[in-house]
Amino acid sequence: MTPPDVDVVLPCLNEAEALPWVLERIPPGWRALVVDNGSTDGSAGIARAWGATVVHEPRRGFGAACHAGLTAATADVVCFCDCDASLDPGLLAPFVREVRDGGADLVLGRRRPQGRGAWPPHARAGNLALARMLRRRTGLRLHDLGPLRAARREELLALGLSDRRSGYPLQMVVRAADAGWRIAEHDVPYLPRAGASKVTGTWRGTWQAVRDMSRVLAETPAPERGTTTHEGGPVR
Repeated sequence: MTPPDVDVVLPCLNEAEALPWVLERIPPGWRALVVDNGSTDGSAGIARAWGATVVHEPRRGFGAACHAGLTAATADVVCFCDCDASLDPGLLAPFVREVRDGGADLVLGRRRPQGRGAWPPHARAGNLALARMLRRRTGLRLHDLGPLRAARREELLALGLSDRRSGYPLQMVVRAADAGWRIAEHDVPYLPRAGASKVTGTWRGTWQAVRDMSRVLAETPAPERGTTTHEGGPVR
């Protein structure tokens, strides 16, 4: 079997409605790793029917699902994307090129809401608060901690990511910054998700995520770090 050019990790908990839209947008030659985190709506079967590789992670938690996908990946470059149809995985193609060309070690998507309901006010407020805390902690001029991202697999594994809840995406950025990675951020359209959010659909879920991430920010930084960060508009 031909090895995948890129692995795309898609954490999944009851996303049967969104999966076809997401999977049909995976670029040719890439492999979709749908990490089933205990779905009860047939998501795993739908994912297989659309040609995805299904990884089962019984331990609940966004970070647990993401890390299970990362450890199952074999491609040199690994991407992450939500599985709720709010983000188009096809937008990852320029992110991958930037990583492969040496322009950045980690590329993140800065979500730009498209239409009403794409990003609830409480979720946006929580993200803004975390971005400010991240700037104080690392000096990075990032605006978002969005789930659309790309980096090299071996380097990601070397970060020793340990959070298995909502703090996983933030821990990736914090530890990458402490390791001196070049981190880039680019605008991406953010659509209303399909179905109900498991985290940011309520104030309670949002602030639980903020608490998880606040613990990550309290980690002791590495003694030396020389991260450079650059920003940009939409990548083409």
